[in-house]
This record gives sequence, structure tokens and C-alpha cells, in this order.
Amino acid sequence: MLALATIGFAVNFWAWALLSPLGPRFKDTLDLTSFQQSLLVAVPVVVGSLGRIPVGALTDRFGGRMMFPIVSAATIVPVLYLGLAGHDSLAALLVGGFFLGIGGTAFAVGVPLVNAWFPPERRGLAIGVFGVGMGGTAISALTTVKLVDAQSMSTPFLITAAVLAVYAATAVLLLRDAPGRTVPTQPLARRLGATLKLRITWQASALYAVAFGGYVAFSVYLPTYLKTGYSLSQADAANRMAGFVLLAVAMRPVGGWLSDRLGPVRVLAGALGVVVAGALVQSFTPGLVPLGTVAFLAMAAALGAGSGATFALVALQTPANQVGSVTGVVGAAGGLGGFLPPLVMGSLYGEYGTYAAGLALLAVVAAAALAFTLTGVRGATDGDGGRGPRPGRRRGQHSTAHTTA
Repeated sequence: MLALATIGFAVNFWAWALLSPLGPRFKDTLDLTSFQQSLLVAVPVVVGSLGRIPVGALTDRFGGRMMFPIVSAATIVPVLYLGLAGHDSLAALLVGGFFLGIGGTAFAVGVPLVNAWFPPERRGLAIGVFGVGMGGTAISALTTVKLVDAQSMSTPFLITAAVLAVYAATAVLLLRDAPGRTVPTQPLARRLGATLKLRITWQASALYAVAFGGYVAFSVYLPTYLKTGYSLSQADAANRMAGFVLLAVAMRPVGGWLSDRLGPVRVLAGALGVVVAGALVQSFTPGLVPLGTVAFLAMAAALGAGSGATFALVALQTPANQVGSVTGVVGAAGGLGGFLPPLVMGSLYGEYGTYAAGLALLAVVAAAALAFTLTGVRGATDGDGGRGPRPGRRRGQHSTAHTTA
């Protein structure tokens, strides 16, 4: 079930990220401004983020077995529209990008599904492994431009639609919810209201907005940044973005694994400290080799580990029948955290001709998140830095303690 959920996450994220690698091409062919290009790649992000709130709550009610095929099948429609008809104007691209955001909601389906299959002491690693599915953005980065150059604009969209269809059918046949899954009985609005009253919802949302939001922002805007700031070719910029994504993806389960052993608060603090340092270095626009590359790769690793640690914290602190709802809100915050930076970066570059201020702002935000982690979040854990269960503690004891909290 973990493997099936991870594959579904990757396939839907592949679709979700189809417009990003083509951003520079659309800027040239449609004569877009920097802000319009940023808006084009940001629209799927914000829609996919906000959509996680209702989709997460629906997953609590109906289960991942039903919701994964629905989300995957629904994403096929905008993918086909963009590939066949919706790429000739900015308005058409924005409409297609809006509905392409459906693919981004798959995250809120997979987390509660995976969470229910594992005991608390293994959820950090399990959800971290599921998070590897965000590498679907790397698939898009590595293949989209090449397929367009070799075949046609419609080719990557048609291939992605076919893969989505195969996965949706496979999920219907093979995907299962965990035995004994807790099904909420309250109406959707009341459950969302209860979710918003949980302290962990707001704490994790703030942290995920920085950790995953930073990852999303770089994954959609890095090709533009490298092409504009360092005069790289579109293909070279896309390949380097793919390297950034792959490292972040690889570090997400590491962040979850470390959180199972050291506590998510400690892992988050270390990760955010690295982001602060990397953003400060890059704000001076150093040479891409070696200093710029080291700064970006360090931030990629830290953002991936921080994303994994955030959901390790969610898995430990959230009542079982609210994991989907909390995941939806936290996931929305993370996606929205990735929506704003591309717009800010594009606007600042258009105004000042440099990205320095945008990266300095990232350092300030990461520093604020670090201070919050070391004060508010640490104080909200049970005195062990958010370490979670100890070896030998019975599963029921641990789960009851955190559900009561």
C-alpha cells in the first residue's frame, strides 16, 4: 500500500508540474512579462494547495482507496486540455493550470492512507518514503522539454494522461485502506472546524509553509532563476532543477527517519538553520560553481528533510480520525508557501534586475521559523523535543497519549 500510494503521489505530481519546465518557452512564444510567467507556474500550485483541505477531509470520510482513483482520473482532463488546445494563449494556460491543480491534492489523500497502515514509531519513516513521490516534479523537469523538442507540445501531456489513466485503474483494483480505519461521522464543516482548533494544525502549517513551500517555490521557479540570473540554456536549467528536486526528495524519508530517532523538533531546527545559511550565501549571487551549487544543494537537502520532519510531527500529534483533515490544511499551507515566492521573485527582478532581495527575504523567513521551532513548537511537545515513542513502549500507550493531547 505504501508503494502504491507513493507511485500515485509521483504520477499526480508529475502532472501538477507540467507547466513549470515550459515557463521560459511560453514567456518567449507568448511574449509574457516576468510576473505573467511567474503567475502561470504558480496558479496550479495555489489551486492544488487549497484543494487539499476538502480532499483531506473527504479522505478521512471515504478513504484513500476511493479518493486516489478519483483525483487521478480528474487530473486527466486538464492535462489533455493543455496538451491539445490550451497552450496558445496566457488565458488558456491559466484556465488549464487552474484545473491542473487537482493533481496537487493527491498529497492529502496519501498521508492519511499511509499513516493508518503503520504504528506511531514507524510513521515518520513511512510518510517520509511516501513523500518521495514529490519527485514526480523531477520527472516533469527531465522529460517535458525534451519531449516537446523531439516531438510536439502535446506529447508530454498525452503521455502523462495515459500514465494517470493506468494508475487510476490500478488503484481501483489493488489499493486498500488499513483494516480498522477510523471513519469520522460528523459533517465535513464540523470536522474542518475541529481540525482548525488543534494546536498541531497551526504549528505544522507554519513550518510546512517554509519547508515544503520553499521546495515548491524552487521547483517551479528555479529554471527561470537560472536562465535569467546565470544565462543557462533552458535544458541546462531544467536539468539542474531536477537535481535540486531529486536531492530534496531523497532527503525527505531521511528527515522522517531521523525524526523517529531524534525527534522532529531537532530535525526541523537543524534543517531551517541550513536554509538560513544557504539563502544568505545565494543572496550575494556567487558563481554557480562551486559556491552557488553548494548553497542550492544544501537548501534542497534541508527543505526535503524539514518537510519529512514536519509530517513526522503531524503523525505523532494528530488524532487518528483527523489525520486527513490536518494533512489537508498543513498541505495547503505548504503549497501556498510555494505560491508567493515565485511571484515575489518575478516582481523584484522586474523592478531591480536582481534576485538578491528575494533570497534575503527567504533567509529572514527561515530564521523566523527556526525561532518558532525552538520556542513555540518545542514547548508544545511533551518535553522530549518531539522525539516520539521510545523502544519498548507499547503502541497503544503511545497512541492514546498523543490522541488525548
